[in-house]
Amino acid sequence: MKKYVSIANFFGPFIGLLVIIAVFTIVNPEHFLTPYNLKTVATQSAVVGIAALGMTIIIIAGGIDLSVGSVIALSTVVTALLLKGGFTPAAAGLAGILSGGICGLLNGQIIVRLRVVPFIATLGTLGIFRGLAKGLAGSQKIDAPPGWLPELLTKSPSAEWMVFSPGVWLMFILAVIAGLILSRTILGRYAYAIGSNEQAARVCGIRVEFNKTVIYTLGGFAAGLAGVLEFSRLTVGDPTVAMGSELDVIAAVVIGGGSLSGGEGSVLGTIVGTFIMAFLRNGCNLSGVPNFVQEIIIGGIIVVAVALDRLRGHNT
Repeated sequence: MKKYVSIANFFGPFIGLLVIIAVFTIVNPEHFLTPYNLKTVATQSAVVGIAALGMTIIIIAGGIDLSVGSVIALSTVVTALLLKGGFTPAAAGLAGILSGGICGLLNGQIIVRLRVVPFIATLGTLGIFRGLAKGLAGSQKIDAPPGWLPELLTKSPSAEWMVFSPGVWLMFILAVIAGLILSRTILGRYAYAIGSNEQAARVCGIRVEFNKTVIYTLGGFAAGLAGVLEFSRLTVGDPTVAMGSELDVIAAVVIGGGSLSGGEGSVLGTIVGTFIMAFLRNGCNLSGVPNFVQEIIIGGIIVVAVALDRLRGHNT
């Protein structure tokens, strides 16, 4: 049984993605699989996909981060403020990424030092980071000269040979890096060990608190980078942006085969889960499906994915 469950866990997301593509191709054959629409879907996936890569490592290690949407918003505000202050786009973007890393470090320290469960800790920092973003922005959008940053998520890059925007390629590059971290580094092995059985990992001499802090910090950097891409899409610093996006990010990981119990998950599955969400939203929009129906469908998929995750846990 365990063998079949593992096979279903690996191929399930791919089958789901193919089914969604097939259905919407039949429903809307003239617009769905066009090169322009594929570029649109890829571009729309970059922000959630990059944030989900960081979330993948966190969930594998048995944690969760509900503050990711607030971190994205804070990153857009920091980027916009520095651009408005005369900093170069590169410096402002790096500051936005760094702000995310600091938020991730704070999450990790609250969890390991104060021994607050990740759900509660990051639920609290969700409000803290969002409030900080609103305070820095004066509760309004910040207009700033974006420089070359909008090129990161343009649907039609200036260099036609790139096909997709630089932000999409950045997502794929980071996916390879994250995959190597999980499969070829000590940190990756420790993440799986901590998520599978934290007490056993501790007995084996793994520095659980240190590794958790590093993992949450990496997740924060990923969310910060996602925030810079969000700024490149909006070209404004918006403290209200990405509300609820933490659900999309977590859903991408779970739909891709990650387990909320920890110890399971993969980068490839997360990318597939991200595209499942993106193709589903895009196909519904092209077909004229109302937003409330989309939310019901996506919510149902999340429930099914979590239910299957629990079933896998009982059968392994």
